[in-house]
Amino acid sequence: MSGGDKQIRDENMDNNAQRLGRARLVPEAGPRYGRVMILLRHGQSEFNLHFAATRRDPGIVDPRLTELGHAQAEAAAVALAERAAAGEPITRIVVSPYTRALQTARPVARALGVPVVIDTLVCERFAFACDVGTPRATLEQEWPEHDFSAIDDVWWPREEESEASIVARAAQFRSAVAERHDWPHTLVVSHWGFILSMTGQSAMNGQWLRCDPTQPGPERLVWRA
Repeated sequence: MSGGDKQIRDENMDNNAQRLGRARLVPEAGPRYGRVMILLRHGQSEFNLHFAATRRDPGIVDPRLTELGHAQAEAAAVALAERAAAGEPITRIVVSPYTRALQTARPVARALGVPVVIDTLVCERFAFACDVGTPRATLEQEWPEHDFSAIDDVWWPREEESEASIVARAAQFRSAVAERHDWPHTLVVSHWGFILSMTGQSAMNGQWLRCDPTQPGPERLVWRA
């Protein structure tokens, strides 16, 4: 990621974090019905909390959720369960292997009674210490209920990821999920950069956006709030 792009992501993450204290824990859901896939951004992480205060990378590798982040995950679980009860069931949950995404998915999967699928395609754009992951062997010990066999032991990139790379990942995921019959009942627990690449919209921590993978991706991305 270029210095300019990285600074823009910095500023975007900071702007979102500054709004967290005023944000409702229940995410904005948009229109209630329709054939859409749900993209949920993870709850506030330790990285988000410290970056908001310093505007510097705090050097936290694969950060966990804060107390607020856990509350946002629980609120998302309640809201998505209500959505399912209202006639929009979720039958498949795709999750990034970063700890902040796994922790966000846990109460949601429990509330919905749906197992998760681990997929590195929905990971964050690699640029900060928080984007260094936890090796698969450790994840298997910490999360024995999940199947990590489809990912490498070191599954995150070795160098900063370009915009073209994450856009290509999003396009690959969009194409693959659109071929599945259950895509309107799919929830993806992911990150700011990936969700932006899928929708062209900036999601706050704990917020979800709706996406139709059968439609073209955004023509232009603005890496700034």
